[in-house]
Amino acid sequence: PPGIEAFLPLFFDTTATLLDYLPQGCVLVEVGDVGAALEAGQRQIEQRHEQYSGDLQRPILPADEAFVPVGQLHAYLATHTRIQVQLITESESQVETAWPVRVEAEQLGSALDRFLSEYPGRVLLTTDSAGRRELLLERLQPTGLRPALFDSWDEYLKSNARLGLCIAPLEQAFRLAEPALSVLPEAVILGVRPPAARRRRAQRDASAILRDLTDLSVGTPIVHQDHGVGRFLGLQHMTVGGHDAEFLTLEYAEGAKLYVPVANLHLVHRYTGADAQAAPVHRLGSEQWEKARKRAARKARDAAAELLEIQARRAAKPGVAMHAEALDYQRFSDQFPFEETVDQKLAIDQVVTDLASTQPTDRVVCGDVGFGKTEVAMRAAFVAAQSGRQVAVLVPTTLLAQQHFQNFSDRFADWPVRIGILSRMGGSKAQAQTLAEIADGRIDIAIGTHKLLQADVHFKNLGLVIIDEEHRFGVRHKERLKQLRANVDLLTLTATPIPRTLNMSLAGLRDLSIIATPPAERVAVQTQVSEWNGAMVREACLREIKRGGQVYFLHNRVEDIERVARELGELVPEASIRTAHGQMRERELEAVMLDFYHQRFNILVCTTIVESGIDVPSANTILINRADRLGLAQLHQLRGRVGRSHHRAYAYLITPHRKSMSKDAIQRLDAIAALGDLGAGFMLATQDMEIRGAGELLGEDQSGQIEAVGITLYTQLLERAKKALASGELGEANLNEGSCVIDLGVPALLPADYVPDVHTRLVLYKRISHASDNEELRDLQVELIDRFGLLPEAAQQLFAVTKLKLRAEPIGITKIEAGDTGGRLIFNDKPQVDPARLIHLIQTQPNSYRLDGNQRLQISQPMPKPETRADFIHALLDHLLD
Repeated sequence: PPGIEAFLPLFFDTTATLLDYLPQGCVLVEVGDVGAALEAGQRQIEQRHEQYSGDLQRPILPADEAFVPVGQLHAYLATHTRIQVQLITESESQVETAWPVRVEAEQLGSALDRFLSEYPGRVLLTTDSAGRRELLLERLQPTGLRPALFDSWDEYLKSNARLGLCIAPLEQAFRLAEPALSVLPEAVILGVRPPAARRRRAQRDASAILRDLTDLSVGTPIVHQDHGVGRFLGLQHMTVGGHDAEFLTLEYAEGAKLYVPVANLHLVHRYTGADAQAAPVHRLGSEQWEKARKRAARKARDAAAELLEIQARRAAKPGVAMHAEALDYQRFSDQFPFEETVDQKLAIDQVVTDLASTQPTDRVVCGDVGFGKTEVAMRAAFVAAQSGRQVAVLVPTTLLAQQHFQNFSDRFADWPVRIGILSRMGGSKAQAQTLAEIADGRIDIAIGTHKLLQADVHFKNLGLVIIDEEHRFGVRHKERLKQLRANVDLLTLTATPIPRTLNMSLAGLRDLSIIATPPAERVAVQTQVSEWNGAMVREACLREIKRGGQVYFLHNRVEDIERVARELGELVPEASIRTAHGQMRERELEAVMLDFYHQRFNILVCTTIVESGIDVPSANTILINRADRLGLAQLHQLRGRVGRSHHRAYAYLITPHRKSMSKDAIQRLDAIAALGDLGAGFMLATQDMEIRGAGELLGEDQSGQIEAVGITLYTQLLERAKKALASGELGEANLNEGSCVIDLGVPALLPADYVPDVHTRLVLYKRISHASDNEELRDLQVELIDRFGLLPEAAQQLFAVTKLKLRAEPIGITKIEAGDTGGRLIFNDKPQVDPARLIHLIQTQPNSYRLDGNQRLQISQPMPKPETRADFIHALLDHLLD
């Protein structure tokens, strides 16, 4: 590129550092003891260099060549102006709260007017980002207030403007006495959360995650609703009708290609339901896809009938509506020591609503380890207990039963609720007493392993069963749960639902809540897959120990676990090591786990018994030996043992050479390494479904149909069939229901010079096309402005087209076309428009509007300005709607 010559010395000069990229005269801000941190870093570098320098086959650079020496850094820092940050007490500052109340967006103008009239000083509004600034200006536009825009605080202070607006990520309002100035952040005056938290929308339902295209690569199978399964080839830029456009390119059988406009990306989604290599590829223009889709629709209709029958049978045995007194429930909720995340609060609300219904509950709550599923269970248990019903909490391991018993006991300490535990750790006498107290109703919440499912356990008034990690229970246990399911409310907690559970949830047989928002300050676990390397194992252990943490070393073979522990001790002699496995005596195992929890030793060499073990916030590194032998759900669950605090956690998956592993094992390891983000458990479950197959939903036929059309489209067909049958319709559901294609003859895309990365553009296109409402679209606009700058005209048109699609689809419009001289609207069989208004429109303006058949409204109206066409169609829809 032009001008690259100036940067070439930095690329090829091995003495160049990041400091060389800082502009001349920049000011450096030092927070804390920077000198001590640099010295500690230097010592760590020297120790690592000494550790790795013994490998003659893989020599490494000298430390002073790979890293900038501390002396050089100090010399560099001394040449710049530096600000050393020191905290001052509140009494030392001239800051006081400036904005007395929070207002709704609609009242912002009048509230600011009132504030400006009462306050004699100057007022500066701030927003977190450029995107939020544009949105605030948009909200102020109807009020007549026009704040002057400034690039910085300093620029505002030098001006004479009374009302200003600049970008500054402040969370609290404040007022200065001298100069007289009030600073009002948007987050305070509107009472909104920071943008990053707000953008993680709670409405991430299951199908939306399945439709996500974030992990697309060339060759990935893609389903187009109208044309079938093809292979993704990438994004392609073309000029059509004199306008720039961008298309998703799909390849079908015999090399045929389909170009999908990015505005129509809602018609495509990832093919999920079987291994990508086994996905069918259809022929364009043939009846192959239409036959497969109709066959799947018929099977979906059969499945829907069976699902409705099951639901009817459950409805015929109405459950008991469970409520807690509002003030008591609020007090119990307020005792939760953390702030609920958006998704967690939604899941809690859904579960409490379920319990208040007379319809028996069967809900799956899917959320990563540590995302707050237990609190959802506790709220549900509180409601049930307050309603006079007993609760059974079923967990897969004795250790987890013990932890839940402790957590529930602490959480319910201030309430007249009795907690009991039933597991193999209790003696026979204690177990007999617990069984008696369950039978006569003295125990309100019983926590236990599969012992709770045994025939000798009798509840007096069981109302709710909570199952933690359903995939850990066997077939016999699940048969017993099926018997319970018909009569009591059922709540299942899982990090990675098994394919069958996922299928049933997506099919609507079981309700599904997803907690995908991580707790505040949680960071993702860094995952690395590699072959055994003694130096790497030693470094991983020492790094964790030196920062005051602990390490899990998982070796899932009891036969030689002691030998592995000895070898690890020789490799890391600085550590204290103990072992834990399922063949140990209960008391001994419990003692080891408690010692580890209390940090009495550094490294725990263990089997998968810790998969659902006690939480150890100080353990933030896990090494999993022979990770290729473990399932995807297990790997994800084990990785979740670390990273339970705000510290960065590390997971090392140690495997044999790639050639000696099975294809499925490689796929599992690739999936777990690729999906390392927080909240990835649900996506891992869908990956598991692809690797293992979709599983039986209501029979092998259904599984076959899922593989033929992909689970996303099959789920849509199933949902439509259920609605049709429930409303009494006997015909087949409309396969194209709910999709609208829009062509306004304008460039509607994200230009390559605005969003340069192709993959990023694809993900953004998909998110825009699947926005569920105008609020989500507005958030996406804000995000784009923050990341890439003000929206160019083509990007504005893309949002305008999407906004029109959101308006048109519920009305029953399947296509909108508009150009210089007119356009047309095409309706489905049952449009939601007022016929009287439509007839009146045609009769009063016959030269501009006419009906072409029963489903086409032709428009003969000049629209030479492309930017006004969306507004014209919106006005027309306003006229047609009652």
